[in-house]
Amino acid sequence: MALLRCSKFQIDKVYSRAVNMPTFLKKLMNITGMSEQWVTVRIKQKEGSKCIPWKSLKDSILTHPEVRKKVDVFALSIYGLVIFPKALGHVDEAVTDLFDRLDKRVTPILAILAETFRLLSACRKVGEGRFIGCAQLLLSWFHSHF
Repeated sequence: MALLRCSKFQIDKVYSRAVNMPTFLKKLMNITGMSEQWVTVRIKQKEGSKCIPWKSLKDSILTHPEVRKKVDVFALSIYGLVIFPKALGHVDEAVTDLFDRLDKRVTPILAILAETFRLLSACRKVGEGRFIGCAQLLLSWFHSHF
């Protein structure tokens, strides 16, 4: 949605969640290495989904004793703020889903491309929104795969 600047198309996503996915709380606990109480206090509701403020993640990066967890939280923050921004200054639940899947070596690339293609088609049909990503790269990928 951020890539297309078209906020109306959130229903009927191409990808689906697995049945026994851990909750947002459990994923954040696993990624950050923080306690359930620490995570629960920091979870917010923003833009229609659960999220955690970037400031809380930043504080975790600066104070966490484990270097591996610092790196994980930093990577999650980058994904949430730069690659998949939804709520300004917050990292939302969808980003933790993606990050959790990457950690398990499950690649989301096909789902992201399919979702981008679906949203591009939907935007074209209603005549609003515009693609601000690298159109040449996306076109090159489609030509090489179809």
